[in-house]
Amino acid sequence: MDELDLALVNALQHDPRASWARLARPLGVDAATLSRRWARLSASGEAWVTSSAGPSQLDYGAFALVEVGCLPGANQRIAAEIATDPCAGSVEHTTGNRDLLLTVSAMSVAAVSEYVLDRLGAIDGVTFTRTHLSHRLHREASRWRLDSLSQDQRRDLERGGGSGSGNEPGPLRPDEAAVVVALSPDGRRSHAALAAELGMSEARVRRAVTGMLASGRAVLRCEAAHWLAGWRVTGMLWLNVPPPRLQSVADRIATMREARMVCSVVGRANLMVNVWVHGMNELAAYQARLVSLFPEIQIVEQSVTLKWVKRVGRLLDDQGRSIGCIPLDPRKTARAALNPPPG
Repeated sequence: MDELDLALVNALQHDPRASWARLARPLGVDAATLSRRWARLSASGEAWVTSSAGPSQLDYGAFALVEVGCLPGANQRIAAEIATDPCAGSVEHTTGNRDLLLTVSAMSVAAVSEYVLDRLGAIDGVTFTRTHLSHRLHREASRWRLDSLSQDQRRDLERGGGSGSGNEPGPLRPDEAAVVVALSPDGRRSHAALAAELGMSEARVRRAVTGMLASGRAVLRCEAAHWLAGWRVTGMLWLNVPPPRLQSVADRIATMREARMVCSVVGRANLMVNVWVHGMNELAAYQARLVSLFPEIQIVEQSVTLKWVKRVGRLLDDQGRSIGCIPLDPRKTARAALNPPPG
């Protein structure tokens, strides 16, 4: 990916549904060029825009990180099977004391239990599962940026941006949840295309998109093939933080450049940090910096992702290109996986 590719992705991270005309000035190229660039990037799977429920929805459902152990030689088959599940948002093959690490979203803690026990427990070759329930997302990955733009370019994008400032707390309405799922394969789909698929009026779709994005009940994120974009090492740090310091430490870590996701979980390791860096040396330096900044924390474990099989609903190849989409849908749990629709 060249500099314009990376700048375009970075610009869409700031405003995923921005028109090409609005991006033309800060990026210094014409709208037609940007349109062609994006068509190439999205067709090749090198970049994409997807959607998911916002962090506020954790109050109305459940989010968990689930470790999965596999029999020797069964990893790839099991990972591919789990990746078809709509409530398994991400599937990673990792180093450390597990073979696979999943992120699971569901409508309740009971639904997470059902998924782990009835779905994962029934897969041939699974040797164990360990579930870490999250009680707060301090940072989710839609806020992570490539930082390929200058300060002037970022300021230009922020002027007249379309993020909105509404505040409508509460769970996603059924029509909004349907729109989130429909936006998963392509977060830049037009209101007209969404309306035709969902059987809604275009005005209703427009209101749903505007309202849920402005309030943060849903988020859009522009992603790129991490290996091709230069982010070649991704992994997870499992931290133990003294409970009185958990929120302040987590909120501080959430501002750090390397952290893509930061979530408090129940367990001995009570804070999990998903880290993206350019190389293994940067990962070691980041850990040293954490311990220096927060002497009270303990790094319980660290793991490196050997292969992303799925990330936020996107099936990925070895270099992180998108090769398919299984939209993340917390409304579908173990029963949907055990009893798929005919055909």
